[in-house]
Amino acid sequence: MIGKRAFIPFVTAGYPDLEMSEKIILALAEAGAELIEVGIPFSDPVADGPVIQESSHQALSHGYLIDDYLEMVSRIRQKSQVGLVFMTYLNPVLQYGLKKLDDNGSAAGLDGILISDLVPGEYVRLGRIRAEKEQSGDLPLFRKLKTVFLVAPNSSEERIAEACRCVTGYIYLVSRTGVTGGKTDLADNISGRVDLIRKHTSLPVAVGFGIRTSSDLEEVWKYAEGAIVGSAIVKFIGENIQTPDLDQRVLSYVRDELLP
Repeated sequence: MIGKRAFIPFVTAGYPDLEMSEKIILALAEAGAELIEVGIPFSDPVADGPVIQESSHQALSHGYLIDDYLEMVSRIRQKSQVGLVFMTYLNPVLQYGLKKLDDNGSAAGLDGILISDLVPGEYVRLGRIRAEKEQSGDLPLFRKLKTVFLVAPNSSEERIAEACRCVTGYIYLVSRTGVTGGKTDLADNISGRVDLIRKHTSLPVAVGFGIRTSSDLEEVWKYAEGAIVGSAIVKFIGENIQTPDLDQRVLSYVRDELLP
């Protein structure tokens, strides 16, 4: 799903609005992103720090629905083949419908989904419920979309193995405990964890939380295929939110200040 030295930015869908979100995603693709994590706003984003939380709350004020975000994906697909993964929480996914999101997401051109608060055990349980309803046998919860799972720096090897059995896209290694946006000592936190993950899967590993500089990207790429930058980009968007050429400013910021 991602290659080596992959730059993976995160943006909050609908922030500052849906039209500009679309332009920013296309700008990030032009800047060199191999895959973009598209955050679907949720009222209780417990894994996110204050920057992304605020962006989510502002996006929610527009009243957009998941179908609006999928229509945005369809429009982007007419212009770019950059990888697109929804990053969200279980509540809005269940409200929308698991099969419906699997089918409609794939049809729109979405590549995968990361549900921050979905643990492997619940993933398996929901998959069995879906299989029973559809009388389709013991198949994965998502049949068309790739699944991405979070692994924390304090996850046990058993928990890592469970996540690796469920993942079909890539493993998202959280570089430190806590929420998005804080500082972290990457060198101390990720090398051993990546080695442990590689014992259980040959799929790519991407590292996120606290990555905000070109040197951070270079450090992550020593150990993992992908480096995820979220809060730094969302913060930049917020600082320049009134500018009409916001997407081009994001493009310049990524090219000139963030990428090595």
